Amino acid sequence: MAIPQTFFQQCPTSTFTPSITPLNSINCRNLKFKVFVCSKSSSDRSETRLGLPSKGRLGTDTLDLLKECQLSVKQSNPRQYVAQIPQLSNFEVWFQRPKDIVRKLLSGDLDLGITGFDDVSEYGMGSEDLIIVHDALGYGECRLSLAIPKYGIYENINSLKELAEMPQWTADRPLRVSTGFTYLGPKFMKDNGLKHVTFSTADGALEAAPAMGIADAILDLVGSGTTLRENNLKEVEGGVVLQSQAVLVASKKSLTARKGVLDTTHEILERLEAHLRADDQFTVTANMRGSSREEIAERMLSQSSLSGLQGPTISPVFCKRDGKVSADYYAIVICVPKKDLYKSVQQLRGIGGSGVLISPLTYIFDEESPRWRQLLGRLGL
Repeated sequence: MAIPQTFFQQCPTSTFTPSITPLNSINCRNLKFKVFVCSKSSSDRSETRLGLPSKGRLGTDTLDLLKECQLSVKQSNPRQYVAQIPQLSNFEVWFQRPKDIVRKLLSGDLDLGITGFDDVSEYGMGSEDLIIVHDALGYGECRLSLAIPKYGIYENINSLKELAEMPQWTADRPLRVSTGFTYLGPKFMKDNGLKHVTFSTADGALEAAPAMGIADAILDLVGSGTTLRENNLKEVEGGVVLQSQAVLVASKKSLTARKGVLDTTHEILERLEAHLRADDQFTVTANMRGSSREEIAERMLSQSSLSGLQGPTISPVFCKRDGKVSADYYAIVICVPKKDLYKSVQQLRGIGGSGVLISPLTYIFDEESPRWRQLLGRLGL
């Protein structure tokens, strides 16, 4: 069977234009065809699109966070890449690889995305169209770091400066670095004055490269550092390119030009910020006998961990005695961080508190979201 010479021809702009071959000129008996459905262009669609990581721990933690913010993602089929968040109208969720989230934000196919800051930095390549809306979602923490062997000529090398000053590195024998970060790696080395460096690309198992003799160092994401230690490698002082965690990122063009994107971003940001601020915070309620609210407040504010967010809330507790209604007790309510919880309970008891009740918090809404103010400032609004 004769197969057509080409179905696609590459254009000078590195895009692909289909070359059409008449169907009756092809023997289709043994051919298998894939059907590709072209989505609407970014200028035609009206929906706001959010890109989420499709797999892995980052994807799972992202879905958990959104669920805790009452923004549960609903998929009609777990194999589909598109989903909905019922609380948000005219809104679509698209599951993508983390790096593709960044690429599609730049192309205009997505308006918002949640991915690692390392992906935004590597694949965004400093684009001014990418705006970090929330920079600390609280998971996916890691660092992009340079590591070298613990043995041989590197045994006494512990800093980037010492590594750069090793006489071995010349134009004929440069420092060989294995990494998947082909934008951030060269930029970091250049910014730090390392002249004789070459890079080889790899997507995984970088820790084996020095032992195999194909690299002198690796530049990779590091969490606890256990994998480095188990492969006899060490990080160098001054070799951290960036600290990363999950972030909410947006296309500046979408925020300023696409109807509804800014309002939807505002709601998502407020939910995220309010929930994350409430994380590890507890409401503490107790009864306290006193002559007045002012006298109770004086006692509470004399203790280091009983001030709450802006001060204690104090209300009279009414009871009926001998046919008369009176307020012998006052109910106090404060917000306390988890780490100070037991200390706060002890201080409450010490100044006459009783019947202490403790409840976890879900949201803490400010008068206005600080990050929202920052975003409007960056947009010039």
